[in-house]
Amino acid sequence: MSQLNRSLYPAPALPERVLQFGTGVLLRGLPDFLIQQANDADRFRGSIVVVKSTDSQTDEFAQQDNLYTVAVRGVQQGKDVAETKVVSAISRVLAAQTQWDEVLLIARNPNLQIIISNTTEVGLNYTEENIFQRPPQSFPAKLTAFLYERFRSVGGSRAKGLVVIPTELVTDNGLKLRLAVEQLAQYNELGKLFTKWLKFHVRFCNSLVDRIVTRPTEDAKQALQAELGYEDDLLTFTEPYHLWAIEGDDRVRQTLSFADASTPQIIIDEDINFYRERKLRVLNGTHTLATPLGYLLGLETVADEMSHPTMSQFIERMMLNEIVPTVPNYGIPGMDERAVIQFANDVLDRFRNPYLDHLLLNISLQQTTKMQARNVATLQRYYQQFNAVPKHMALGFAAYLLFMKAVREEEGQFLGEISVGGGILTYPIRDDKAGYFYGDWKTILEDDAKSEQTFVTSVLSDSAIWQDDLTALPGFADAVTTYLHALMTDGPEQTLRQFIGA
Repeated sequence: MSQLNRSLYPAPALPERVLQFGTGVLLRGLPDFLIQQANDADRFRGSIVVVKSTDSQTDEFAQQDNLYTVAVRGVQQGKDVAETKVVSAISRVLAAQTQWDEVLLIARNPNLQIIISNTTEVGLNYTEENIFQRPPQSFPAKLTAFLYERFRSVGGSRAKGLVVIPTELVTDNGLKLRLAVEQLAQYNELGKLFTKWLKFHVRFCNSLVDRIVTRPTEDAKQALQAELGYEDDLLTFTEPYHLWAIEGDDRVRQTLSFADASTPQIIIDEDINFYRERKLRVLNGTHTLATPLGYLLGLETVADEMSHPTMSQFIERMMLNEIVPTVPNYGIPGMDERAVIQFANDVLDRFRNPYLDHLLLNISLQQTTKMQARNVATLQRYYQQFNAVPKHMALGFAAYLLFMKAVREEEGQFLGEISVGGGILTYPIRDDKAGYFYGDWKTILEDDAKSEQTFVTSVLSDSAIWQDDLTALPGFADAVTTYLHALMTDGPEQTLRQFIGA
């Protein structure tokens, strides 16, 4: 079987219009994939230069002539999807550690218009650093050095400005990156003219990316390569759904010519808060409320939850009846509850995807922090609208409290236990609040309803965790206590069956 190469998939030589910091699967499966689609339709006609920051090895790209395959597998609107696309949009991959001078040369390219990044979440943080190192260490310093080289080469020309789009999963990622660059410019004394050029001619766009992209398992990789007829060490596996929301104006829209009416998956708007809020509440919030209960049932993945007869009903009802109505539209025309319901149905399709091993135990990482960020505002909005207890969320919260019950501590790791198939399964509680709950759970006495109520009230009223007192929500503490007692006495399976009415 031959290696994927240009002789198999020749591509036209296109001007390098995009600089990309990062080689990860998310970039390959979303921005690069969408740019390839635009090139195929003759709407962009541009290639991507990729900068690899983590190490100096770029052989995996060079050996495949910078080609790779995206395998799209999943469910969309109830139908199975199985598609593949060879991405040829990458012209070359440079290692920052050994080829920094070549990276800086790209700044002089008059065709360059766009910079995309995906580093770690802390990769946008400001670090006081000399940008004239070869190379600078942090990503903001690398970007500042590149932009300064661009400024020097174009003499402050407006026509040679750039659009910068970070895709890190950080709120206001564009603003955060701009601030870091401005601070580095000041620290390195790059001058007022550069600062002015940066302000008026470099547009930093907040953005939101939404697509699950992974490397396939070895078995899936072998099966796909047999189907394709060639080997691909960069094989990228993704779901059908994808969204890239970019905060920008007409200038940004004109520059990003790969986005037009034929690509509804790319949204360019002056305010993308609605899209961020919708994803945070509907997708992420549902994950956080459903994961503990699913795991207590002995399930392993999100797809397992959706194939479970009562758990799937619980997820659908909670999402559509309790979470969807609380999502604000931020005054955006057409973004009413129907648009949120459509998104929710897309999310349910994504949850059902049998090709994605989305492990519940991985989703449970830092569950407490996620519960506060994703679901507290949803709870409060539900009460504002309906003045009633959201029963599914109350059960989900009770399951979260039980999931956080550690039975012992080993070498600083708190461990919980569940009954599965007649045996006991031990699981790690990977949460900064695990010690907090370990102590609080010891206050519950066997067959003592009062101690259960005291425990729940103590947790819900802790404003240091929730940024508010959740016992102020009428009836919520009582509902959580009732469901927690049922989970402990009747077990998760029986409790859920009775809850659903099955």
